[in-house]
Amino acid sequence: MDNPSIWRTPQISGRWWPVFLRNLLVWRKLAIPSLVGNIAEPLMWLVAFGYGMGALVGQVRMGDQQVPYILFLASGSICMSAMNAASFEALYSAFSRMHVQKTWEGIMNAPVNLDNLVLAELLWAAFKSIFTVTAILCVMLALGISHSPKLLVALPVLLVAGIMFSAIALIFNALAKGYDFFTYYFTLVLTPMMFLSGVFFPRDQLPAAVRIVSDWLPLTNAVELVRPLFMDRWPEHALRHGLVVLAYAVGAFWVALALTRKRFKA
Repeated sequence: MDNPSIWRTPQISGRWWPVFLRNLLVWRKLAIPSLVGNIAEPLMWLVAFGYGMGALVGQVRMGDQQVPYILFLASGSICMSAMNAASFEALYSAFSRMHVQKTWEGIMNAPVNLDNLVLAELLWAAFKSIFTVTAILCVMLALGISHSPKLLVALPVLLVAGIMFSAIALIFNALAKGYDFFTYYFTLVLTPMMFLSGVFFPRDQLPAAVRIVSDWLPLTNAVELVRPLFMDRWPEHALRHGLVVLAYAVGAFWVALALTRKRFKA
């Protein structure tokens, strides 16, 4: 009998939950150091660029509105933090459980299939990202950067963004032979995307050809959804940006699952 296609429909059930819970119970022992590590870098970016460069830049024009540079930066950097936190967990931590510690093999000896295991890793990485951005958002509120009530809507948007970046990272996790492989992803994919997605400066400054590419980057669409909420405005073209984020999330999960099945010959 032929082996089933790696592109077959995901076989998902509620058995992903015990795997998610297992990761949560392990992480609880290191929750505080993990949280400090995840929020320290974005807060340093915010302080150094927001208050340092912000004093030089002053206001940034967003459409017909002038906004303080620190508000502009904060609304972009929180999306960047969701991306980095989700990517790190779905790469280094997931790879450790999959390849180094052989935790995945042990779990699959129980009645948990690979599809549920990959879904649990995706949702766990997304949870880690939303936990991180919630802590960062609380610091931003304490600093008085924004007090928009629409920020409540930003949290579910950032959760979906975390799912999207987790799914993309799991593609590279399935392809990796070692930790060094992830350096290429961070250097050649995530870092350029940070500078092309309007996190640090308005995308209007980009050349027209680069702007077209930037329009379809995952981080760009997350920023376009979140930034107006910091300014107490609803996003323009929210449906388009939301569909792009969902398409990336679903498509990347399908590819990641297929490549992981190929790796495990499942």
